[in-house]
Amino acid sequence: MKNKLSSLVFLFSTLVLGQNYSKYVNPMIGTDGHGHTYPGATVPFGMVQLSPDTRIDGSWDGCSGYHYSDKTIYGFSHTHLNGTGVSDYGDIMLMPTIGEPSFDNKIYSSTFSHQNEKASAGFYSVKLDKHNIDVRLTTSTRVGFHEYTFNQNGLANIILDLNHRDKLLEGRIRVIDEKTIEVFRRSEAWAKDQYIYARIEFNQKMVVSRVNNSNSENPQITGMAFSKQVKKGEKILVKVSLSPTSYEGGKLNSSEIKHWDFEKVKKEAELFWDKELSKIQITETNKDKLAIFYTALYHTMVQPNIAQDIDGKYRGRDNEIHVAEGFDYYSVFSLWDTFRAAHPLYTLIDKKRTADFINTFLKQYEQGGRLPVWELASNETDCMIGYHSVSVMADAMAKGITGFDYEKAFEAAKHSAMLDHLGLNAYKRQGFISMDDEHESVSKTLEYAYDDWCIAQMAQILNKKEEYEYFMKRSQNWKNIFDWNTGFMRPKKNGGWDKPFDPREINNNFTEGNSWQYSFFVPQDIPGMIEAYGGNEKFEAKLDEMFNSESKTTGREQVDVTGLIGQYAHGNEPSHHMAYLYNYIGKPEKTTEKVHYILNNFYKNTPDGLIGNEDCGQMSAWYVLSSMGIYSVTPGIPKWQQTKPFFKTIKINFEDDKSELLNENFDKSNLGITDIYIKMNFHRMADYKKITSVPVIEAESKSFKDSLEIDIKHPNVGGYWYRILTNSNDDIPFKQLKREKITINETSKVEAKFASFNGEMLEMSNTISATFFKKPNNYTIEIKSTYNPQYHAGGNDGLLDGINGTTNWRKGDWQGYQSQDFEAVVDLQNAKELSNFSATFLQDQRSWILMPTKVEYYSSSDNVNFTLITSIANDIDPKKDENTIKDFNFTSSKPINTRYIKVKAYNLGKLPEWHLGFPFDGDAFIFIDEITIK
Repeated sequence: MKNKLSSLVFLFSTLVLGQNYSKYVNPMIGTDGHGHTYPGATVPFGMVQLSPDTRIDGSWDGCSGYHYSDKTIYGFSHTHLNGTGVSDYGDIMLMPTIGEPSFDNKIYSSTFSHQNEKASAGFYSVKLDKHNIDVRLTTSTRVGFHEYTFNQNGLANIILDLNHRDKLLEGRIRVIDEKTIEVFRRSEAWAKDQYIYARIEFNQKMVVSRVNNSNSENPQITGMAFSKQVKKGEKILVKVSLSPTSYEGGKLNSSEIKHWDFEKVKKEAELFWDKELSKIQITETNKDKLAIFYTALYHTMVQPNIAQDIDGKYRGRDNEIHVAEGFDYYSVFSLWDTFRAAHPLYTLIDKKRTADFINTFLKQYEQGGRLPVWELASNETDCMIGYHSVSVMADAMAKGITGFDYEKAFEAAKHSAMLDHLGLNAYKRQGFISMDDEHESVSKTLEYAYDDWCIAQMAQILNKKEEYEYFMKRSQNWKNIFDWNTGFMRPKKNGGWDKPFDPREINNNFTEGNSWQYSFFVPQDIPGMIEAYGGNEKFEAKLDEMFNSESKTTGREQVDVTGLIGQYAHGNEPSHHMAYLYNYIGKPEKTTEKVHYILNNFYKNTPDGLIGNEDCGQMSAWYVLSSMGIYSVTPGIPKWQQTKPFFKTIKINFEDDKSELLNENFDKSNLGITDIYIKMNFHRMADYKKITSVPVIEAESKSFKDSLEIDIKHPNVGGYWYRILTNSNDDIPFKQLKREKITINETSKVEAKFASFNGEMLEMSNTISATFFKKPNNYTIEIKSTYNPQYHAGGNDGLLDGINGTTNWRKGDWQGYQSQDFEAVVDLQNAKELSNFSATFLQDQRSWILMPTKVEYYSSSDNVNFTLITSIANDIDPKKDENTIKDFNFTSSKPINTRYIKVKAYNLGKLPEWHLGFPFDGDAFIFIDEITIK
């Protein structure tokens, strides 16, 4: 009875008193494993993220600056990223010490214990063992507040080290008075040119005890130590206000905290969190589930981050200072991740910020020439793929969210879609991206197609019929990479399907995934996708096969692909909508089963409680929405997919002071959506012309000796048109092809298209092309080494076909050899007089591809006894960042009569200490493309 009564009391306090939600937040969730979160103090969408740095090497698991497995704290910096896969931030680092001040981080750093560490919403504390100092941290939106308690007598120091974590481009520290300094830091990492100003204020007079000057070529102060004698138990308080614009901005922003009452600031931060977290109230007595839910909601609110001063000034994409009028300017947009769940969540509980985010997008479009892809500190990182700003804008427009210019949004979206970079030129021309055009071709085709559908919805809302039809046509381009034989989205190369094909293989044709994890990404045309798979039963069988397959991938190791259920990978975003696809074939019970399995098993109230990167709130947004029983499979359609809620009741408090109480029987499909859905009659979306997919051009290889037989195929009934272009015949009309195959006997470009019969109308596909090369000779090659199956360049003949790869090795034209030397013997078929030997290699050191240390050429008449002709040493700096191609070329002064030529290239071996892959036993690759013998 006592337990039952206490449960009722707890439940009553949760529902009725209901405002102290910050107490459920556990910022330690995701700090271990691959969650990449940070535990420090911040407020909702705040500019300051004041957190300890235990990683300063930029390692993958140290992206946030902190990892739970570490034992050392280097300092407390004021900017951090939440769950990203690339490292940056860690700006304006302070570290309290006792004794002689030093700028050597091995000296000023300190060990710590998790037993002496606490983290809650808006607060962090820890004991520094080495210095015997208790540290407490809290924040307002733009100001970080430090409290240091020195537990022994001595010389207390506060070390300011600007040369911390990312590359320092410029550093300035100027002393205003004994209690005030101003700081400027300009740095380069993921964001190539980040500006940050800070005003630092002490509650006591401090003496500058040491200064760290840079070299004389570019004199600047990169560090300063501030000291005073303290007695045991004495406290020093520090306030640090940030600004992206100026020293004046830092001074203005410091007015957020005008006093030195740490507890008051901490309490205000907690109340701020209580207000934001109370937007969703759940009925739950299990403390772990409460912690998981409210920490997830918390993680969706620690970014994007306000990036303007109190007076509205911000640093724009053009690096100029602007004033935000009528909106708040934000930064940190991980759009490839967050368009899927985080931004749909914001449309439900944060409509004002949604409009602010979009206004930020539009200003960046005006100032930088295009919409953000992955924006960080007003820098475009160009990380990930697609142009998913348009998804956020289309979803907001479809749901009737106001506060931004719809016409300007459409203009910006259309502009992004009409550019010629990142494979878009080929995509527009032929209706898909091939491996020949761009790496990650399958993923880019699919995601561009979805984004184009979003633009079409924007056009429909604005009554732009011509643009609606154009982008709806483009949105069907997924059909051009769907292999009707295997039932997978599949990469194309030279007009046909790339071979060999393994849907489990993670390779450069997909973005952080494999074919299984991308073959269900057609959110804009789910009925069409189901039809392509053969109808409901076959589609259900395909989904079942994915979830029930062996939980093992092949190909490249991809650290992002985690949380496997069969080939479903919840640890990475492309899979996040898949469990809900059962709803579309009348099997909602399977959706519920899969969703609840993920909720129960992949989210824990522990430091390693996230199954993959948090990715700026996306991983947590999936949990928040799914536990509420809703999900936006297609942002841009103002309807939620539904499943059984994880909690008994859920109350949503909207910004207009209205609320909605959800339960299992409540229809949640139109939750929080205005009646614009009815007004715009979105069922008109079916009123568009269906495209005919392109045919496939098949041949044994891309190169041939004498002649080559070519077949053109398509799954539908219709007619084929083709033409063969050669150097002597480069402009002839298309002609109809009967079912016989085509034979060519010279280097040719084959173009083909397919026409399906639609009643009395012929619907013509885009034109597809393939180029086939007649070999310049009849040489053969025996490769003694073993190439990585992902980097095969079409097999052995790929090294003698006369086709040269480009610096974009991800397109598949290079052979890759790891942890071994390269050795091959070319058979000229008979003895010849030779004078020139060349082998071409590529370097991309960031991808572990390095030039061979040397290349040797040998000759032989019997393929047994070889004589060294020459040895050529490498002269390309292995630290060179730019992708580089080098011909190891040798011209003999005297002709050499021989039949066999051996080429041997020596691998660098283990990656050197300066490389990011060190010390993880990383082995260098050799990439070779073409061997030329004349």
